[in-house]
This record gives sequence, structure tokens and C-alpha cells, in this order.
Amino acid sequence: MPETQIQTQTRDRILDATSELFRRQGYTGTGMKQIVANANAPFGSLYHHFPGGKEQLGAEVIRASGAMYFDLVMGIMSVSGDPVTGVRDCFAGAAAVLEQTDYADACPIATIALEVASTNEPLRLATADVFESWIDGAAMWFRGHGIGKRQSRALAIQLIISIEGAFMLCRALRNTEALKVAGASMVAAVKEALADSA
Repeated sequence: MPETQIQTQTRDRILDATSELFRRQGYTGTGMKQIVANANAPFGSLYHHFPGGKEQLGAEVIRASGAMYFDLVMGIMSVSGDPVTGVRDCFAGAAAVLEQTDYADACPIATIALEVASTNEPLRLATADVFESWIDGAAMWFRGHGIGKRQSRALAIQLIISIEGAFMLCRALRNTEALKVAGASMVAAVKEALADSA
């Protein structure tokens, strides 16, 4: 196997391991030794690929995870063909994943944003970039269903607030009631927006 391919695979393993650890433990709770152990990578490879250390690695993981989560959510919402069913399926799917993973696998972006918002400007900016890309993408999706521009942006923000807030409650309470309530509220908001647009 060519050296460049080996290096790429090592880098990808480090990113994947870090993303999983951030989801479960957050940024502060994840150590560098733990990352390389979970990635099955030599310690030196971490600084070879991420010379800026944990902060650079964290920013890259935040952006990569943000894009992956957005694609996942949009994929679920787009399958149905209509926004009401899409939003309903999104919240139901999130609840199912939490239950299947014993409440360990929620989105890492909000967890890290809360940790670093006041203490680490590069990571705060990375989380802000992710949230803004989610807002823009979800707003575009709502606009594609005939909802006006301003209302689409408001719905996109409400969607993110609802999912991320519900994740926090579900993980703390160890049940999915918050996702069910948030999902029902979001479905009602989408129905109302569609009626207004009609």
C-alpha cells in the first residue's frame, strides 16, 4: 500500500476516533492518548497530521462531524418527500439512535459548543460555522417546499434548537420524551408555516 494512502487512512482513523470520543465525553473529557489508542495510531502521527495539536484536531472534527450530521438529518428528512413527514421521521430517528446507543451517541457539536464558547475562540468559531451552515441548509430545504425565506430561516433555527435541546434532556433523563415533545412541536410549526405559505 502506498505511503500516502497509509497516511490518509491513519488521519481518517484519528478523525473518526476523536469524533466518537467527543460525542460520548466532550472535548475536555477526551485526552490525546485516548484518541491515538482508539484510532490505533502511533502518538507521533497525531502531531504529524495535526501540528496545532488538540485544538486543530478539535476544529477539524467539529467541521467534519457537522457536515456528516447535516447530511444524515437532511437524508432522513428528504426521503419522505414532504416536510411534515420528514421532520417527524427526523425526531423519531434521533430517539431511536439514542435508545440503541444507551443515550451515548448524540450530536457532539452542541456539547462542544457549550464547553468552549467562553474559553476557546477557534473552537467556538468552528461550532458557529457548523450551526450557520445547518441553518442555511435547512432553510433552503424548507424554501424548497414553498415556505417563505424569513419563515424558513426561523424554522431552521427552531429545528436545530429543538433537536439539540431535546438531546440534552434525553441524555440527562435517560428517556426520549423530550425528543417526542420537541418533534411534535416542530411538526406543528411546519404545518403552520405551510398553511401560511398556501
